[in-house]
Amino acid sequence: MIMNLSYIEPVAFTLGPLEIRWYGIIIAAAILIAYWIAQKSAQKVGFKEDDLINILIVCVIVAIVSARLYFVIFNLGYYLQNPVEIPMIWRGGIAIHGGLIGAFAMGIYYAYQKNWHPFQLGDIVAPSIILAQGIGRWGNFMNHEAHGGPVSRSFLESLHLPQFIIDNMYINGIYYHPTFLYESIWDVLGFILLITIRKHLRIGETFFMYLIWYSVGRFFVEGLRTDSLMLTETIRVAQLMSILLLVIGIVIIVWRRTKNNIPLYKDANVLSWPNQQKGRR
Repeated sequence: MIMNLSYIEPVAFTLGPLEIRWYGIIIAAAILIAYWIAQKSAQKVGFKEDDLINILIVCVIVAIVSARLYFVIFNLGYYLQNPVEIPMIWRGGIAIHGGLIGAFAMGIYYAYQKNWHPFQLGDIVAPSIILAQGIGRWGNFMNHEAHGGPVSRSFLESLHLPQFIIDNMYINGIYYHPTFLYESIWDVLGFILLITIRKHLRIGETFFMYLIWYSVGRFFVEGLRTDSLMLTETIRVAQLMSILLLVIGIVIIVWRRTKNNIPLYKDANVLSWPNQQKGRR
């Protein structure tokens, strides 16, 4: 019998009847780190300190709700029978694409209200978003979820993984692909890429490069997972969304490259909403 010598319990600690899970701790840490990095970028181009914190609060709330609703919609049969579990996000069960849709929609609306250029705002937060996603995947690890199909222990050892990862990929008597790790590494590499090349890109291109980079990695990682949200018996929702976002990112970058009046990220201060007069801030 194989023992998990460094098995990690999903619950970090308890406060009376309240369970504090590693999942929630890691997600909160990811948000705070992402905010700190985005705040530095925002202030460099002229945003005030309070500007980003205000939009972060509303976008995070909307993102959590929309991520959960997205997950519930694609598991509607189960949640119609167990409606009391719908708000239990601390057990996992949120879909990143749903969160992104909600956050992006709220970000665009907020930018319009404040007369900020939405593409510039997207460029500021894109590196932080993908880093937060990379960190957040470790919350899935702590919950022992979002893994891939069965593999052998020797396969995991061939990847030269730390022992604690190998031990915690042993779930209910079976070793699994650490897909959380694949995506986390891909996302961190994306953060490094975006934060490095952003100053050389035009306004808007960092954000759409984020969509392209994330979508490519997610498409391939999703193909390994065993818990995918399914549109049909063969079509995975996340892969379909990845293809859609990939195409959107490429098309918009190519189209905007035909225009000559778009400034570089490093040369722009706070830009106003396209075709709008300043003054609503």
